[in-house]
Amino acid sequence: MKRHEFLRELHKVTANRNYLEIGVNDGRSLTLSRVPSIAVDPAFKVVTEIRCDVHLAKATSDDFFARDNPLAHLRGGRHPLRQLARNRSPFGYWQRTTLDLSFIDGMHLFEYALRDFINIEKHADWASVIVFDDMLPRNIDEAARDRHTNAWTGDVYKLVEILNRHRPDLVTVLVDTEPTGQLVVFGADPSSTVLKDKYDEIIAEFEVPDPQKVPESILERTVSVKPETLVGAGFWGPLVKARNRGTKRARGWEPLRRAVSQLGTVR
Repeated sequence: MKRHEFLRELHKVTANRNYLEIGVNDGRSLTLSRVPSIAVDPAFKVVTEIRCDVHLAKATSDDFFARDNPLAHLRGGRHPLRQLARNRSPFGYWQRTTLDLSFIDGMHLFEYALRDFINIEKHADWASVIVFDDMLPRNIDEAARDRHTNAWTGDVYKLVEILNRHRPDLVTVLVDTEPTGQLVVFGADPSSTVLKDKYDEIIAEFEVPDPQKVPESILERTVSVKPETLVGAGFWGPLVKARNRGTKRARGWEPLRRAVSQLGTVR
């Protein structure tokens, strides 16, 4: 299954009420959304028809999240009347905006992707689904920090080890999509400051010159699941129901963690 096919299926099984995308490029992934969306890219060149209520932010993701109210678009703008005009509850204006589905496909260096995750998690919840692209480079050259190939993943694959080591409270699932894999993260905790607090320490350890030492398990995809297995899992319905009911983390997270862990190759 190709990455855009997998993303299309994720939009279905998550029944997401909103969507955030970092790294728009020509809009091929953004065109899959049918819900209120935010798309961030400092140099997007959309050539695909977009069929959702979208705020296109021409900015770096760091600058975007530094705004006073970056997710204002997802709660109907600055006035509750706009909520009614868009068939949304006006009470949402006073509630915390929680991201249901987020896709990180920005700069292909691990430190950028890590900051994107840190920023997204602040606006997420245990039932949120966060996806990283380009997590399974096919060779050492594709994984270089200094790009010298046409196809390029950079070293964002390092997020697998970083999250598993520093955030064992999360559940990460590597997905064997074509061409270069994805990582799906469950269990976001907006109260966690671990990654922010250890950011400098992480950078000092993982920022190394090329060539990168990509683990064989990444190159050979031995720790990934088939995309059909993930989107066909039985936990999506309960996840959506718990999310829409506002089920608290203390009650909803452990059942989800157990269900996702049954997929086998998860951390």
